[in-house]
Amino acid sequence: MNIGIVLKSNCSPLWNIRRAMIQYYQKKGEKIRELNALTAGCWICVSPPYSPDELPNLASTLDIPLDFLTDSLDTDERSRYEKEEEGKLILLNTPILNENEKDSEAYYITVPIGIILMAENILTITAADNPVVKVFIENRVKNFDPHDHPRFVLQLFEQVVFRFLACLKKLNLKRNLIEQELYSSSKSSELKQLLRIEKSLVYFVNSLSSNELLKMKMKRTDFLAIRDVEDLTDLLEDVIIDNSQALEMANVHTNILNGAMEAYASIISNNLNFVIQRLTMITLILMVPTLVASYYGMNVKNLPLSQTEGGFYYVVLISIILTLILAWFFLRRQPH
Repeated sequence: MNIGIVLKSNCSPLWNIRRAMIQYYQKKGEKIRELNALTAGCWICVSPPYSPDELPNLASTLDIPLDFLTDSLDTDERSRYEKEEEGKLILLNTPILNENEKDSEAYYITVPIGIILMAENILTITAADNPVVKVFIENRVKNFDPHDHPRFVLQLFEQVVFRFLACLKKLNLKRNLIEQELYSSSKSSELKQLLRIEKSLVYFVNSLSSNELLKMKMKRTDFLAIRDVEDLTDLLEDVIIDNSQALEMANVHTNILNGAMEAYASIISNNLNFVIQRLTMITLILMVPTLVASYYGMNVKNLPLSQTEGGFYYVVLISIILTLILAWFFLRRQPH
């Protein structure tokens, strides 16, 4: 396919698309520079916002299946790869900060990043602004060169794992801070935050498991054709190991959080029982003077001490003595 000819024949649509959501990058020496037009060997970075007609125009211009683009924007799509005559598609789940800040939503969610390998170019597309892509745009990845497709793909894999590890550390730190707050006061807000962390970890475990299966399958089938390239094979092995470690870390954090939430639920239940017990004791203690006062409130004759001078004070004194005896009895039986 002659990309230059296709570009000229569809100049206006592609130019409008480029201004809306497409950027072209090329490595010159040690610097990444943005191009004004599509050239052979460049990296095509596609990011939101999108309009309904942009993706079909882009697929037609680059001569790639439209499904490659639409599947990459499906947040529920699993990690997988697909091969067609027009190119190859790799879908890899990545963590991003959840823009929905409701108490019922997770702090982090996972969305796929689509990597489309064409004859001369490589394209990445995401449904949201992705920090992993930003790392490459800012040229913070050593030996990054978009012209070397297999190395670029493996470096993307590596940065995704690093992103998972960074997010896991942040979630673990947040969990520790919430636990310290729960030691002093068990508020529902802290428990809601723990639930948000738990949801994030569930997303991470599922995505890391799916990513690991993808990488193992790519290694087994030699999807990137790197079996005879030692340094790239070693890089893929390292990425698989790092992904396994991230998955193990996510499982450990999940188990710790589940145990902590069960412990806090038991503590809250125990504290509630203690409060109810105290309220019951106070109610029984106050019942004695109330009972005595109710008897003397009856309009009947021959009540004890009714004709005695200072009888009111005797009745009050007796009520106080009975109340103190009952309070002493309950305090003595209360466990230390």
